[in-house]
Amino acid sequence: MSLEISRAFVDAILEQSRAEYPDECCGVILGPAGSDKALRHKPMLNAAHSPTFYEFDPKDLLSLYREVDDNDEEIVVIYHSHTETEAYPSRTDIAYAGEPGAHYVLVSTREEIAPATEFRSYRIIDGVVSEEPVTITD
Repeated sequence: MSLEISRAFVDAILEQSRAEYPDECCGVILGPAGSDKALRHKPMLNAAHSPTFYEFDPKDLLSLYREVDDNDEEIVVIYHSHTETEAYPSRTDIAYAGEPGAHYVLVSTREEIAPATEFRSYRIIDGVVSEEPVTITD
């Protein structure tokens, strides 16, 4: 498996991660059901307002699932940032990963790599983390 994602979405995620620093940012990218195509970016609010943890607001999450159902879409990408650690899923990230079909994207904005960033994608299924290649398209 691999993730194909547009440069515009990558740039938007990185911009959001910098704008919300020092808190972790989060969001999703949606696509037509069954397509695995990342076509619609939806930034979300980190209800935890934390530099070490993210969570979607329960009302926002309910609204998101309704929207996905109404539009015959699926969650293709679930992303968040790590502000002080590498772009690798934490124990908490793995424990909360409940979408086995999704690509879990992590970006790192930690100081020692600034102004660069890490942008990595994983599959997390039943607690098993597998990194996958990322292809960035124009």
